[in-house]
Amino acid sequence: MLVSDVLDDGPFYHGTKADVQADDLLTAGFHSNYRPEVVMNHIYFTALRDGAGLAAELAAGEGVPRVYLVEPTGAFENDPNVTDKKFPGNPTRSYRSSAPLRVIGEITDWARLTPDALQSWRDRLAVLRADERGEIIN
Repeated sequence: MLVSDVLDDGPFYHGTKADVQADDLLTAGFHSNYRPEVVMNHIYFTALRDGAGLAAELAAGEGVPRVYLVEPTGAFENDPNVTDKKFPGNPTRSYRSSAPLRVIGEITDWARLTPDALQSWRDRLAVLRADERGEIIN
């Protein structure tokens, strides 16, 4: 799918625990936050600031959860893990690209999860990891 076929034209956000700077490039090729045994062929992002915040909170590693304003450097598509192949439409406004994302800057005014809400998400992900139907479309 080309950029012109996508529902959003931004702004876009990426949630992570990586500490990066403006003009850095975020790339594919890292382990999935949701299935650590899978090396991802795409970099994921969303048009929802708080959706990126959720991804940052759930990201692997010990760093501080961060949300970055990003700009795709190439073609991108709706994320099939949360769109028509699994759910109708694109309610999470989530996308992926094999091309890097350029970091524009860090966003600090995103909604943090409560400890209970974060644990609830972690529990849901643990159930998905145990279910072979929770496969990542890579």
